[in-house]
Amino acid sequence: MHTDTERCVRAVKSKDARFDGWFFTAVLTTRIYCRPSCPVVPPKVENMTFYPSAAACQQAGFRACKRCRPDTSPGSPEWNARADTVARAMRLIQDGVVDREGVPGLAARLGYSARQMERQLLAEVGAGPLALARAQRAQTARVLIETTALPMAEVAFAAGFASIRAFNDTVREVFALSPTELRARGARAGREAGPRTPGVISLRLPFRAPLNPDNLFGHLAATAVPGVEEWRDGAYRRTLSLPYGHGIAALSPRPDHIACRLSLTDPRDLAVAISGCRRMLDLDADPVAVDEQLGADPLLGPLVAKAPGRRVPRTVDAAEFAVRAVLGQQVSTAAARTHAARLVTAHGVPVEDAEGGLTHLFPSPEALAALDPEALALPRSRRTTLTTLVAALADGSLKLGSDSDWDRAREQLTALPGFGPWTVESIAMRALGDPDAFIPTDLGVRRAAQGLGLPSTPAALTARASAWRPWRAYAVQYLWATDDHAINYLPA
Repeated sequence: MHTDTERCVRAVKSKDARFDGWFFTAVLTTRIYCRPSCPVVPPKVENMTFYPSAAACQQAGFRACKRCRPDTSPGSPEWNARADTVARAMRLIQDGVVDREGVPGLAARLGYSARQMERQLLAEVGAGPLALARAQRAQTARVLIETTALPMAEVAFAAGFASIRAFNDTVREVFALSPTELRARGARAGREAGPRTPGVISLRLPFRAPLNPDNLFGHLAATAVPGVEEWRDGAYRRTLSLPYGHGIAALSPRPDHIACRLSLTDPRDLAVAISGCRRMLDLDADPVAVDEQLGADPLLGPLVAKAPGRRVPRTVDAAEFAVRAVLGQQVSTAAARTHAARLVTAHGVPVEDAEGGLTHLFPSPEALAALDPEALALPRSRRTTLTTLVAALADGSLKLGSDSDWDRAREQLTALPGFGPWTVESIAMRALGDPDAFIPTDLGVRRAAQGLGLPSTPAALTARASAWRPWRAYAVQYLWATDDHAINYLPA
């Protein structure tokens, strides 16, 4: 979008927050870059230039605006709506792969050379993988500086910097403030959000309005696996398996943000935890684009107008969701939770939760690969489906995650015994993040379609839903919302 100068100028002049994260405005006279909705008086058109990412702005020598804090914009919705190489690379960079494995590791995951990866990212994002990872380190450092009492040396290494000098130089270059000045400024602005508890980080997760929290948090709470997830004191809480340790996330809906409280055993996992929470809550979506297309349907439109901004409730762990999808085949929500809880108790890693009732991490595929099928209270065919899935995940022949090729993953899942369209598309929608995943065989979807006057047979409904592409996963949320089920209501 940054190449459409006229459209970008209109967005900046109207201070349109819908475009925050889509592009960034760099001001040639001040050498500052801003989000489109920056509250200051817009610069002259001839002094504006536009970039597709904060990293590209920083690489061109611009520093972040202190008023609008463009580094805290929602992420571009483009990277979660696509499954091409660049989009998958952006998701991996957000997950900290460059910091842990370097550019060669990023490229190897995607089947390219480091040089090819660099060239593709430069062409589309305006910055290479190192610059993108550096921009993310700077944002992680800012969060740690402003919301924790960690010594600056610990902040530097937790944010992924290789040295104190690199940390200091980057913070000064990006924010035009020293780390100490940034902490003092954050304290004056009240960004430290209450008492600081060691190992606990409180922050705000931005999103593009509107956001309807009912089905989002309702779904997560209604399907919560005991010990791994819970709804407590107005927050959805769950345990997280992270690269350097584990954590607990508490997420609460607010009118203009999601309040996020992270308890981490290792602060180096902050960026990965934030990325996982954002992906789970679908916070980088563009609800205006989604609702505009779905709302044009004469039968679906009234549902969109009644409660706009529905998101797709996703997951922080694609392999976990795949296991849970198998456990949920042809059983009630309560039964699926019971089956999952038994696996958690028997094979999950215990954790301590001083603030609630969480007890375990969801077991990894490697841990589940050792389970005795006869110990599962499931039909024999379902046991075979589960053990085959777990074996494929454990040996790496099936990889599900933010870097998955959606079509390839569908092919691999379909080849497994017991994987029909409902299971495959559920995983594509909620675990892989495909915004166009569609489950016309789902009973709730068919019942809602019939009630609206839409075709209710899978083939006819799929044909009718072609007009909703590429947002059919969101159409599913609107269809589900017609049912009187706990997944559609924000818990009390």
